[in-house]
Amino acid sequence: MPWSVRWVGGCGAQSQKQCKKSSFAFYQAVRDLLPVWFLEDMRTMEAFHWEDGGKVSVYSPSEALLYALVHDHQPYARHLLTKFPQSALAVPSQSFSCCQSAPHLAMAVRYNRVRVLFRILKALQALPPSDRAAHLDRQGCSRVEGGKTALHMACELVRPECLLLLLGHGAAPCLQDSAGNTPLDTLLQQISHMPAANMRAKLLCLDCLFFFVPQDLKFAMKQQLLDNRQQWQDLLGENRFQCLVGLAPPSLFVRAMRVLIRTISPEHFPEALDNLPLPHFLKPLDLKLES
Repeated sequence: MPWSVRWVGGCGAQSQKQCKKSSFAFYQAVRDLLPVWFLEDMRTMEAFHWEDGGKVSVYSPSEALLYALVHDHQPYARHLLTKFPQSALAVPSQSFSCCQSAPHLAMAVRYNRVRVLFRILKALQALPPSDRAAHLDRQGCSRVEGGKTALHMACELVRPECLLLLLGHGAAPCLQDSAGNTPLDTLLQQISHMPAANMRAKLLCLDCLFFFVPQDLKFAMKQQLLDNRQQWQDLLGENRFQCLVGLAPPSLFVRAMRVLIRTISPEHFPEALDNLPLPHFLKPLDLKLES
């Protein structure tokens, strides 16, 4: 029989032990990709978790979505975002996030959950513009994440699909983290790491950033590029290098893509990429995501 909140809310060691068992059972059920109806029945009737200070709480849609993200339970994430479009993206309790802000976008990037990220970004379109921007440009904990946004994390972890989705839905490409680095700085730091592993994906991220950053972007790594010109030309190629440091304007292709991509509203991104008047091989990424 499902426990009542009043019974589990007791302060004794037995209730805390039962609560921990309940909490792990729900985590395990999401991890095992059990059916959505079972998970929701369990979340709303049986599963509780113990918060700091001895408070017992049922799992919110927001907290359940974090579990769905970690374990890539796409049907459950879709259900939560469809039925609870606002509360699924609300701030979780302190036991889930040390900073009082919603970490769902950053979590999706961290675990490379591209399809769930796509659904979160679509759900954000229903929010007022100020709330949408707060989610898109949320800066992570200064102690744990160094004030990085989801866009910074996509660059640091080299996630080109996540990067393009975030940019196309309006994430600000010029924000700085706690160290004063823009997403471009973060990506250049990854490109400079030796050996040059995963270079194709890194350069693909850089090309995607080119389509969205302003031409006069000020970034911390610029002087380092100028001081080590040959090294960076070898890493990036001469055209990318000269464009980055301002020695040459962006190529005609980059300028054309900036104009074309800006004609696509976030509501129709990335689906409208298929309708761009370009050969398929020139399109930034092949994002075949169901709407």
